[in-house]
Amino acid sequence: MAVDAAASVDIRSALVRLRRSTGLPVAFGGLVEAGRPRMRISELNGTATASLSRLAVTAGNGLGGKAVALARPCAVTDYSASRQISHEYDAAVAAEGLRSVLAVPVVVRRRVRGVLYGALRTAQPLGDRTLTAAVAAARDVEQALVVRDEVQELQEAAGPQAAPADRGAAWEQVREAHAALRALAPRIGDPALRAELLAACGLLTEGSPRNGVQLAPRELDVLACVAAGATNAVTAERLGLGTETVKGYLRSAMRKLGTHTRGETVVAARRAGLLP
Repeated sequence: MAVDAAASVDIRSALVRLRRSTGLPVAFGGLVEAGRPRMRISELNGTATASLSRLAVTAGNGLGGKAVALARPCAVTDYSASRQISHEYDAAVAAEGLRSVLAVPVVVRRRVRGVLYGALRTAQPLGDRTLTAAVAAARDVEQALVVRDEVQELQEAAGPQAAPADRGAAWEQVREAHAALRALAPRIGDPALRAELLAACGLLTEGSPRNGVQLAPRELDVLACVAAGATNAVTAERLGLGTETVKGYLRSAMRKLGTHTRGETVVAARRAGLLP
C-alpha cells in the first residue's frame, strides 16, 4: 500500500510536468489495480469537473484501456467520433468537454502499471512533440517505480521474516541489489527520490558508521560494486567513471579503513557498518 501511495504521488508529479512541457490544458491518470485487468483514474490536473475521478477503465476499453492492452501510446483526434476505440466512457469524457486525447502506458518489467492522459477541448491532431513529452513523463514514472520496487524487494529480502536457511543466499542478493541501486542513484534527476533511495540503502547497513570511519558517497559506490564482485573496469562502467578514477576512490577508501587489499577493504567496510 505504501508503494501504491508513493506511485500515486509520482503520477501526480508527472502530470504537472506533462502539462508544463506540452501546454495541454488537461492531464489525468492512475494506476492499474493489483490483480485486476483495469486501471482507475485517481489523479486529475486541469479538469473542470469530477466526471473522470475514480473512473475504472477496463483493459481494452476506451483509449486508456487500449493503451493498457497494447502497452503502447494511443491517441485520438476526436474522442467521441473515433472508430479506433470503444466508447464505454464517452459520457465521462464529454462531461469534461474533452476532444483530442492521448494515453501513454507506464510499463515496468513488461507489465503496465499505470496510464498518463493528456487532452485538449478542441478536435485537433496532437503532434509528435506532444507525444514525445508525454512518453518522457511516463518514463519518469517508470524509473521511480523501478526504484521503489527494488527498495521494497531489498527490505523484504533483508527482513526478519526471511527463513534462516535462506538468509545466506538472500543476503548476497541484497548486496548485489544494494550495489546496483547505489550505481543508479546518481542518475536519478529527482532529488527527493534520490535521497529516498540512498536512505533505503542505508537501512541495509548496520546503522551509523562505527569507529568514526566516514567514506565519501563515491567511495561507498565503488566499494558496493567491488563487494558484489565487480572488477575495476565493470565498476567504472556501472558508475560512469574512468577506471583510474575508480582506482583512486578505492585507494582513498583503503587509507581511511587502514587496509591493503580489495577484500580486506570490503570486510572492514562491513565491520564498520558501511556496507551490508
